[in-house]
Amino acid sequence: MFFLRQKPRAGISAQDAVNGAKAGEVTVIDVRDRMELMSSGIAEGAIHIPLMRLRDMADPRHPDFNSALKIDAKIAVYCATGARSHAAESMLRQIGYEDVHNIGGLSHWVRAGGNVSRV
Repeated sequence: MFFLRQKPRAGISAQDAVNGAKAGEVTVIDVRDRMELMSSGIAEGAIHIPLMRLRDMADPRHPDFNSALKIDAKIAVYCATGARSHAAESMLRQIGYEDVHNIGGLSHWVRAGGNVSRV
């Protein structure tokens, strides 16, 4: 029996995301809920789109589309631990975003030298 294997995607690290965001080359999306942002802050410069709203807010055809997102941009997503951002990466790819990367959790961002803004 033969199985088709997808070519492995080259990801970016949290450090790459921090540097890319500072240079204006990476769009960072926080997919955690509002209460999490209130307790721990948000990566500086990140867009907050809760995972449950991502499909609508990332789809250019939807009335709730967030115009800060560009379909051809390099995007880094994170949550608390990396599980929801994994789902977000998959969801964004289904919509048509190709250059999407799960960088894990907010702690990965911080360890890579990224700043956090309080909400």
